[in-house]
Amino acid sequence: MTKDVIALTERMPDPLSVLAGLLAGGPDLRVETTGEGAVVQLCDAEGRPLVSIEVPLLLQVPGEAARLLGPGAGPSGDGPLWWIEARAAVGVPQAEQLAGAFAARLTMLLGGRVWPPDAPGTTGAARPVDVSGLTAVPVPAAAQPAVDMLTDKAAVILQDRPVVPMTSWLSEALRATLESDRTLQILTPPHCRLSLPTRLLLQTTSSRWVVQDERCGYYDGLTGAVLRWQDDAFSPARDENGETPVADAFEEVSPTVGERQLVVSFRTLHRPTADLVLGGALEAAWQALTGGPPASWGTSEPAGLTWSRRQLTDLAYERAPRSTWMVAVGTPDRPAVATLRVIRSTEGVEEDVTLTLGYGPGEEPALEALPGLAEELVTRYGLKTMMCQLREARRDLSAPPRFEHPPLPYAFVLGPAEVREAGLDTARRTPLKEPPVQLGHSSRPGFYYPLGDGGTAESWTALEQLVRHLRGAPPL
Repeated sequence: MTKDVIALTERMPDPLSVLAGLLAGGPDLRVETTGEGAVVQLCDAEGRPLVSIEVPLLLQVPGEAARLLGPGAGPSGDGPLWWIEARAAVGVPQAEQLAGAFAARLTMLLGGRVWPPDAPGTTGAARPVDVSGLTAVPVPAAAQPAVDMLTDKAAVILQDRPVVPMTSWLSEALRATLESDRTLQILTPPHCRLSLPTRLLLQTTSSRWVVQDERCGYYDGLTGAVLRWQDDAFSPARDENGETPVADAFEEVSPTVGERQLVVSFRTLHRPTADLVLGGALEAAWQALTGGPPASWGTSEPAGLTWSRRQLTDLAYERAPRSTWMVAVGTPDRPAVATLRVIRSTEGVEEDVTLTLGYGPGEEPALEALPGLAEELVTRYGLKTMMCQLREARRDLSAPPRFEHPPLPYAFVLGPAEVREAGLDTARRTPLKEPPVQLGHSSRPGFYYPLGDGGTAESWTALEQLVRHLRGAPPL
């Protein structure tokens, strides 16, 4: 089912090398461009796409290819590499072979490796692929090059990778489906996992992760609901009682003994001044919890750009007043991934951040750093609210199609503006066992609320009590 082939090259793909890769399929193919030149397509004689090739992406930080494709995916050494992705049209004979031939020719000329290493067309790729009589299946232009099947209700994308990342073409497909009132449905075999950014975006939209299963057919990889193809989309099945069964495979929990994740979600608000530089709150959180700044960032995965607050700010201002979604990634020794959304609102410029860090057996989450981080975010970065949670989950931060324990609250933070809205006395005196820690200046304080050890469901009770108290609701 694999339809993606990736060339990971040691040297920058120059125009002549790309041309040589395109000609690896032989002289009978046409070359077209789409997406304002961002995507090059190999087409049949009638102009229908067979292979779509993304613009080369420079990965400046070691480990990013291995995070998404597995150990040994990139060229040897710690230097930068180029990621060139080719996607073959589904249901077209030999399209995968064309994609493999393109990637193999590039790596032969520029050094590097092809993923997957056994992709069709990579062996003897210097020989042209026989494309006689080869035609593509026409699809509506609205389908995007990434979409494998399009209906009035859904856009279905087939994926078979170790980890399904939020690539530039996948994020574009997500945007296009939302704008056309469709749902994006990613269909994978059961061994695939989702990257953290992909999981978060699917959870916050109407999109769905569809997992193939030999016992029940299909199920939702995030909820376990058994699915059926009905009314032009995958949707929950119903039994004789009208209820949706849960797939047995979803309940076969994979052990994560000693593996945990620390999830820190916060929102900041800034005045839109000319000298505002964004990303400071995220950098401060990363520094406090890992000892260093993020390694790389980007507007999709893989995140190939070296961390730069100035470049991040310039991009957000260029796209304003539209919101800008970004991802930041850490180094291999400390798994950490964050999503950042910059929003221009009537109040100012908001940054909505979710930072997740992974810990293995014998590694302790940096919980002692959280009060100091909250203090810094309140005094320097306009913190509105912050939630800190712990969960039993994979150290590498990817999401398997299995049940995972939900995160448990560990601490909650209220910024000065929210304290003023709730009332100072209300914010200071709570029904919790532990008193809050006052943050910032006494004239405009924030508060850090411990909610327990983050290991039992009692922390949910504490959070509910706190929220009801701050909102002025009577206790349960």
